[in-house]
Amino acid sequence: MISFAPLSLPLERRLQTLATVQWVFSFLVLGLACTVTYIGLFFTRFWFISILYSAWWYLDRDTPRKGGRQIKCMQNWRLWKYLADYFPVSLIKTVDLDPTQNYIAGFHPHGVLAAGAFTNFCTGATNFSSLFPGIRSHLMMLTLWFRLPFFRDYLLTGGLVTSEKECVSYLLSKKEGGNLLVIIVGGAQEALDARPGSYTLLLRNRKGFIKLALLHGASLLPVFSFGENELFDQIDNPQGSWLRWIQEKLQKVMGISLPLFHGRGIFQYNFGMLPYRRQINTVVGKPIKVEQNTHPSQEEVDHLHQRYMTELCNLFEAHKTKYNVPPEQHLEFR
Repeated sequence: MISFAPLSLPLERRLQTLATVQWVFSFLVLGLACTVTYIGLFFTRFWFISILYSAWWYLDRDTPRKGGRQIKCMQNWRLWKYLADYFPVSLIKTVDLDPTQNYIAGFHPHGVLAAGAFTNFCTGATNFSSLFPGIRSHLMMLTLWFRLPFFRDYLLTGGLVTSEKECVSYLLSKKEGGNLLVIIVGGAQEALDARPGSYTLLLRNRKGFIKLALLHGASLLPVFSFGENELFDQIDNPQGSWLRWIQEKLQKVMGISLPLFHGRGIFQYNFGMLPYRRQINTVVGKPIKVEQNTHPSQEEVDHLHQRYMTELCNLFEAHKTKYNVPPEQHLEFR
């Protein structure tokens, strides 16, 4: 039986839903829509718009790997506050961060659409700037998305940057500090395990961000987002199944994963592409101080990686009961 949303819902909740529709549309469709518009304009009397944009695109081509182009007024849109209140999303600080230092934050888990990562680190909806004064956050995203016309400019306004090493070096080499580079360590592949009750992280062999921290002397910051995997249901795709095999092959070819997920709809609660209204609590742990080493050995990388996993587990164990995770539940790494 379909459960419809009541007509008497207050305007505030309707605006929250509208903001979430916009966000899901942006994540799933806007890039394609922008590309089609860019190409289509060449065949209309407005062809000059695409010509002018092409010139701008060429001149601005290095911006995604040179720290992006944050626009504070857009990050502080009221729209993002409605999005955060839809779930709601909360950002929890455990310690202060030194604004003279640079940081690499490992964000876990990816979830289906990385709602917590975007809301906390690309918008002002959860008061990041007030919690961590003097710190500028930059969320890394697949370079593929910055190759889409118009859409790339939309991403840049929120502080999103490419996942290229050149971008990491540019941000973490700034001596004045104050840069927080957020990496969703499990990446698109981890999204295939995103379902309610899952605490499996793709981390055991993900050591690239550890080496980057050593190369630049950036402190490591474990971040765990409780509730991230609760937002959608996903069709069963266990390891070894034909569906998982197809998804992993597509992920290797395209660079993005295609989880078959569903949530609720706009006017009913049973099915659709909107996330469920389930709370997200993103906890930022204490930094792990890293001494710069421009030629780290594999043993040094492995040692720091093990320490990072231990600190992430400690963060999870210290907070899990506050956010309705069963006491017997522990993180699993693969």
